[in-house]
Amino acid sequence: MINRILAVTIAALLSGGAAPALAAEIGCEGVFAEDTTLAAIEAEFGADNVVTGEVPGPEGTTMIATTIFPDDPERSMQVRWWDEENVTDFAGVTLAPADTGPGGVKVGMPIGEVEAINGEPFQVMGFFWDYGGGAGFESGALSGLPGGCYLNLRLSPTLEDLPEPLMLAISGDQFLRSDMPEMLAAKVAVREVSLGYAYPGDVE
Repeated sequence: MINRILAVTIAALLSGGAAPALAAEIGCEGVFAEDTTLAAIEAEFGADNVVTGEVPGPEGTTMIATTIFPDDPERSMQVRWWDEENVTDFAGVTLAPADTGPGGVKVGMPIGEVEAINGEPFQVMGFFWDYGGGAGFESGALSGLPGGCYLNLRLSPTLEDLPEPLMLAISGDQFLRSDMPEMLAAKVAVREVSLGYAYPGDVE
């Protein structure tokens, strides 16, 4: 389970994009259901507002993704596909800053509030590297979502002038607990909210 959630979380972080037009709670349904297609997304948002092509990926790589409202940073979102060559097998989407994910999680929410919504602590990848701040939910209210998707977050410290000992304690390729005193001291908050789906086994 940990490996599956981690894989989906990393896939969500590959985009670095933002997201949807409506200030609403977005879940694993409708145009963002697991079986969605590029055609369905174009029908929902208008083909003229949907562009598929290369976008920056992690560690200097590039990837193929679909960008909705590419010319409007406040509404822009990036849809990811497991099968990039054929633009099929929906992998996930990053929500717009004004939107909320399942449970009411949204950009800017302090990590303590996310933990309260979940009802228990959760794991976060250490900060200050390409996959830094990624979080998924193995248990609690934010796991096992209706529709079969996963809620994925990217968090980051918001404390100005982060002391070096504190920065080192929460940096790098390690798992951190959301209830660590260092996380509260660094004022960790949600930076990005995404929905993601598990890798389908039939994609080469």
